Amino acid sequence: MKLLMAAMINLSLLSLLYVLAVHQTPWPFNLLVFSFLSVWPFLMTYWLVPGGLAWRNHHVHSPHLRGPVGWPLLGTLPQMGTLANRKLADAAASLGATRFMAFSLGTTRVIISSHPETAWEILSGPSFSDRPIKESARSSMFESAIGFAPSGKYWRHLRRLAANHMFSPRRIASLEPLRQRVADEMAAEVQKEMKDKGFVELRGILQKGSLNYFPLGFLDIHGVKKRCRKLSDKVRNVVGQIVKERQKCGADQIKNGGNGLLSALLALPREEHLSDSDMTSVLWEMIFRGTDTVAILLEWIMARMVMHQDIQAKVQQEIGFVIGDRRGHIQDSDLSNLPYLQAVVKEVLRMHPPGPLLSWARLATHDVHVGKTFIPKGTTAMVNMWAITHDPSIWRDP
Repeated sequence: MKLLMAAMINLSLLSLLYVLAVHQTPWPFNLLVFSFLSVWPFLMTYWLVPGGLAWRNHHVHSPHLRGPVGWPLLGTLPQMGTLANRKLADAAASLGATRFMAFSLGTTRVIISSHPETAWEILSGPSFSDRPIKESARSSMFESAIGFAPSGKYWRHLRRLAANHMFSPRRIASLEPLRQRVADEMAAEVQKEMKDKGFVELRGILQKGSLNYFPLGFLDIHGVKKRCRKLSDKVRNVVGQIVKERQKCGADQIKNGGNGLLSALLALPREEHLSDSDMTSVLWEMIFRGTDTVAILLEWIMARMVMHQDIQAKVQQEIGFVIGDRRGHIQDSDLSNLPYLQAVVKEVLRMHPPGPLLSWARLATHDVHVGKTFIPKGTTAMVNMWAITHDPSIWRDP
């Protein structure tokens, strides 16, 4: 690709020289053109390196890395729009760079893995323990939340809090009545819309159901990311007010009367307490980054079962067999007896991962070799989960 682009550009320059020779043009213009041509070889060497401009000082030390040259200054940014995961997967496959592909996002040096082995190194290796802090993360108040906090004592504290007080089996089990109530409300809204309109717009219902874990129904989740700067002050005030109101309830009521995330954080021992600003960041991250992905997954599950009526019938038959004459909800204890339903959820996750590029990119904290590939410190590392879950060498019928 590099040779092809160089040949096309040189051909264009020869055509320009021919035009200048045939047509009489003002000498200042000719001087400008020839001055540009004199530095052209340097510009070509500076730009046309595997991975693009951001790799210009590192491609010699990473000879095994391949990647698109991209555009001057912009790199691969113009391709990072709609269906970027598919575009990057196609580029990696065409270059034979599924294990690691280098590219540039402006001046940011990036590698991306479309292979499970190297993806494991990025997601589990200690060399990629940090995450790059983007401006959007700062403006969205994520800088001190679990997803973007730098690796260290504070991050380990947040992780311990999450494991012990947010996502422990006991905490999840205690929220079963809330999940059942939310399911009842969504089912009732589906029936109402079907009766009133003759069709159902699932997306709004699912998003509202996901948000019912938090008293923040004023948010338009899909619009927040585009307006994070404008909303940050409003969110800080609203979430801060919720924290203050819950604090007024008193320690006993918080400890005994609340099963929510906020109650768990406020009931922590003094030595584990978070500041109000850090607590707001953690809560906002859970809302912002958790509810939308759940709603998207549920929407895809429903869409796939509508498209495949035979699968829908099998799921209904399995649920009916497990529940039997017992009326009411599926309970958490029933899930182990619903293998087909679990398989449907996992298959939809494979086909439509909510974060196809695993947007929580990692950052190389030091120079590291992964196999034969040298990755310099400060490189942003991404995983193309969509490419891995649609790789025909891994899946028989992706």
